[in-house]
Amino acid sequence: MSGPEPLQDEKRVRRITELLWDEYGEGSDHERTRLQRDPLDSLIKTILSQNTSDVNSDRAFESLKESFPTWEEALEAPEEALADSIRAGGLANIKAPRIQSLLRSIKAAHGALHLEKLHDMPPDEARDYLEGFKGVGRKTAACVLLFALQRPVFPVDTHCLRIGRRLRLIPEDSTADSAHEAFDAIVPDECKLKLHVTMVRHGRARCRPSDPDCEGCTVRRLCAYPEID
Repeated sequence: MSGPEPLQDEKRVRRITELLWDEYGEGSDHERTRLQRDPLDSLIKTILSQNTSDVNSDRAFESLKESFPTWEEALEAPEEALADSIRAGGLANIKAPRIQSLLRSIKAAHGALHLEKLHDMPPDEARDYLEGFKGVGRKTAACVLLFALQRPVFPVDTHCLRIGRRLRLIPEDSTADSAHEAFDAIVPDECKLKLHVTMVRHGRARCRPSDPDCEGCTVRRLCAYPEID
């Protein structure tokens, strides 16, 4: 094949965003709910979403909040009880101590279990603050900033990393960390939310790690697959 269409980076990004948005629509109730969460809820929900589906992580979060309506209660609960409340999300025995450790760190940092101070921080400062907590990496911090705070950052999950390479938006040898820097630089702020959520949907529905469904793909003419895989 001849490779991706030779357009300038920003024009290509805008075109890809437009095509994927046209394909995948306005989004699900799940995504709209994410935009309504407060920062600490968003942070805990992102931890619960690791290595599981949205459906399972939603169930785990709802069960957690039903069992422990406040984060103080979740912090003070026996670890086993907290783990039982999040079984639906998988890896409960790993995520429960991680959540309680994070809650202890947040409370120790400023004496209360909330992250409202993030609203007053510039994006870079807020990201650094979140990443200062053990177990909070670049993607988790970026998800909180994008969804809970509506800040113009681009979280990179495995779908975004894979599709970004195939579309040659980022270098083939990009790591997750370097991809965050690259996407933040090339994706216009007003496109970051739309492109992130539609890349994730596209990766699940069509642009799989192996045997992607390229026939009829909306961004096929902009893509370098299989040349770089």
